[in-house]
Amino acid sequence: MTPRGLRQPSAPKLLSAQTLVHYSLHFVFPAALALVFFPLMWQTAYLIMLATMLMDLDHLLATPVFDPLRCSVGYHPLHSFYAIPVYALLLLLPATQIVAVGLLFHLFTDTVDCLWSFRHCHECYLNSRIHGLLDWVRKLLGREEVG
Repeated sequence: MTPRGLRQPSAPKLLSAQTLVHYSLHFVFPAALALVFFPLMWQTAYLIMLATMLMDLDHLLATPVFDPLRCSVGYHPLHSFYAIPVYALLLLLPATQIVAVGLLFHLFTDTVDCLWSFRHCHECYLNSRIHGLLDWVRKLLGREEVG
């Protein structure tokens, strides 16, 4: 039981707008990306982009495996700020461009989900690696932290 006046952050509901947007971005929007960026082979590109969701296997390394209040971006190894530049470099090689688009869009989708969750749980934001990254960027630019 929590002390009076303190609110427990709530996890997103199974059938919420956030969940609908998250899984639509993971499963539906890659088809649009495939049609726009790889029109001659969009079906293959779509399937490859869906296959990049295997990057979520890195969630199996976490304890607990699933935490609805944890932001995966910056937390899991394949979602790390070290992996993102590697994925961006894959855009330079024609043979890996589809994989790169899939991985980077996956991370964009997860970032959208994190930001949505942070609206309901400020403490989750403060404990996230995204907050640490933004703090570092603010310091680099000589700006004060807003909070």
